[in-house]
Amino acid sequence: MNKRFVLLLSAFALMFACLNLPVSAGAPEEAAQTAAEQWLALVDGGKYPESWDSLAAPFKKAVSQRKWKSTIAEIRKPLGKELSRKFKSAEYTKELPGAPEGEYVVLKFDVAFENKPSAVETVTTLLGQDLIWRVSGYAVK
Repeated sequence: MNKRFVLLLSAFALMFACLNLPVSAGAPEEAAQTAAEQWLALVDGGKYPESWDSLAAPFKKAVSQRKWKSTIAEIRKPLGKELSRKFKSAEYTKELPGAPEGEYVVLKFDVAFENKPSAVETVTTLLGQDLIWRVSGYAVK
């Protein structure tokens, strides 16, 4: 009886462990890209408070929602409406200059705006302790 119980308990433990693999276990770049694209949709729609709500915790600690709204508006307003965006690349790393330790994916998108027909957006995502990818950096060049 004890052997069966131990074997059954081991089987359940293994099954539970397999079911709870983090989203990032197979393809962190894909999960990060999805998060980045969802976040970019908020920014494209002018939903700046919502975009701040979904930022990574370290970013939110460093930049208040009020400051974020004015900063992102300064970046995006002169560009005009986003016309098209195409995924360009994703790079997984555990180290970024000036950033705390963590798991990051740096994504690049080719984008066309009304007032800037050729630009590159760089969206940096960070894997949170809850295993959810969130944006921790944004730039347009």
